[in-house]
Amino acid sequence: RLCGLDLDKVVIVSGIGCSGRVAGYIKLDSFPTTHGRAIPFATGLHLANRRLKVVVVSGDGDLIAIGGNHFIHAARRNVDLTVLCINNFNYAMTGGQLGPGTPIKAVSTTTPYGNFENPFNLPALAASSGAVYVARWTSLHVRRLTKSLVEAIRKKGFSFVEVIAPCPTLYTRRNKLGTSLEVLDYYREKSEIRHGADPNGAGIEFGGKILVGKFVDVDKPSFLDNLDESMRRALGDAYGLGKESYMRPAGQRALVDREARHE
Repeated sequence: RLCGLDLDKVVIVSGIGCSGRVAGYIKLDSFPTTHGRAIPFATGLHLANRRLKVVVVSGDGDLIAIGGNHFIHAARRNVDLTVLCINNFNYAMTGGQLGPGTPIKAVSTTTPYGNFENPFNLPALAASSGAVYVARWTSLHVRRLTKSLVEAIRKKGFSFVEVIAPCPTLYTRRNKLGTSLEVLDYYREKSEIRHGADPNGAGIEFGGKILVGKFVDVDKPSFLDNLDESMRRALGDAYGLGKESYMRPAGQRALVDREARHE
């Protein structure tokens, strides 16, 4: 409602993982999908009915590991989706294994002596792939996060918001970060708000500062803007901009095909 949208035209798509059940707790039409496939499913919804506002909610493993290819290409195409990534730094639902965002030296089930793999910097990945809106907050920054989500949902194109969230059962316990309340104190101590900061400098080191804020907010044509322009050049007035279907009637297709053969 803060976005001024008709709630009947808003759809939540979730993936698999600890955040996968979030769709069931939101009073909106929702679709839980298979592992790593939230973004292509959401893309299909958007292309089938452009009047819908589609919001993807999932975790770092689902979006960036198994679904990483879909993530970068949806951002590259600038598909009009809002993607909310809840990053708890591990595969928590399956036992706390190493994930693509696990910081160097952090302990997980599969790295009991500390992670030795370089993690993804999610804001930098989103920005370099083409996202028009990129922000990061922690679960402590509720009001600032709410404002960013409103901005991201209103933004035309691929918008991305990362939320650093605790995993009290596995990640925080293994890394001796304390209780959930103590983790929120940790976020308060380590977070540094820097709007407009270069996303390339937003990497997270274990025990280091957590850069938060709105990093990217730019405008450029969306995937459907470019598609409409391409179809208009090809079909002229025969192409109805804004229609849900891009398919020409059979008779019109036959006429175009005949004209093409005679050229």
